[in-house]
Amino acid sequence: MTLARQRSQNLRPSELLIPTPAGLYCPLADIHIDPMRPVARALITHGHSDHARAGHGAVLATRETLAIMALRYGEGFAGERQEAVPGAVTRIGAVDFRFVPAGHVLGSAQIVVEARGLRIVVSGDYKRERDPTCAGFEPVPCDIFITEATFGLPVFRHPPAHLEVAKLLESVRLFPERTHIVGAYSLGKAQRVMALIREAGFDRPIYIHGAMDKLTDFYMSEGAQLGPIRKVIEAERKSLGGEIVICPPSAIQDLWARKFPDPVTAFASGWMRIRARARQRGVELPLIISDHADWDALQATIREVQAGEIWVTHGEADALVHWCGTVGLKAKPLHLVGYGDEGEAEPAGETDNAVTG
Repeated sequence: MTLARQRSQNLRPSELLIPTPAGLYCPLADIHIDPMRPVARALITHGHSDHARAGHGAVLATRETLAIMALRYGEGFAGERQEAVPGAVTRIGAVDFRFVPAGHVLGSAQIVVEARGLRIVVSGDYKRERDPTCAGFEPVPCDIFITEATFGLPVFRHPPAHLEVAKLLESVRLFPERTHIVGAYSLGKAQRVMALIREAGFDRPIYIHGAMDKLTDFYMSEGAQLGPIRKVIEAERKSLGGEIVICPPSAIQDLWARKFPDPVTAFASGWMRIRARARQRGVELPLIISDHADWDALQATIREVQAGEIWVTHGEADALVHWCGTVGLKAKPLHLVGYGDEGEAEPAGETDNAVTG
């Protein structure tokens, strides 16, 4: 029996959360969640720029997300900022809000929205696989679960990330004269790949593109075990045969990457499940490493939270909505626009070319 059938509800869902052109809006608290344009007050699930935009009057987010926004947009990214302590309740108007770990990137959170017997959970972006660089996803039983569906098709079943990293390290062993250049989103994915490489026993320096410097330093200051990290210096590129270099996805196709010795191009993304995408990007070594839930994890999570109704915010909404119907759950797509897919659109100035994952 779902939680929705056990609880008496005195509030209609549309009174608690509604989709608007600016994003999800809570009228009882007069606040938006991950708004897609500047608003007076915003709750932010995580620091990727398709969810965390600058220019809001006030922002409530986890300490790590606030710090990431400041690194990316500058200290004046919002008029006011307030830290949300994970698990603690913040009351705004007649609504209780609670931030719960989402397992997506450092500081990422689901947002629990509750008032008068009705509980809605906004997942933000999330994954269920272990990540050594951030807190893991915590399922919250609810009446309505608002889920992403970036990889909401049966074809997307992600292998264990450590096995994909093993492929990378085997290639490094087989081709010791070639530089292995790994494209990875600069917030979250890059640091997770570094940590997994370390867990696999690779102890030589890992080299990074300058666009990843600040965020990688921040992850390390928060306790991420990334080992020796070196920023790539242009003059030394020709001497980096046999080394691992991690860069934004756009850089693997840029002139920047061609100056390394006989580079092996890799890309860490859930989209590497689709071989045509790898070929289009000129990727020699696809690494299926995603920071989003795959098809099986989406289904497992929906079952675990016991919600009577599912709202799907972005990605492959139709397939997931159809599956919900086959197992007796009410579901609908919200058709919110403005969110990216696997990672983010890189903020201006972080890379030579904008990247949309």
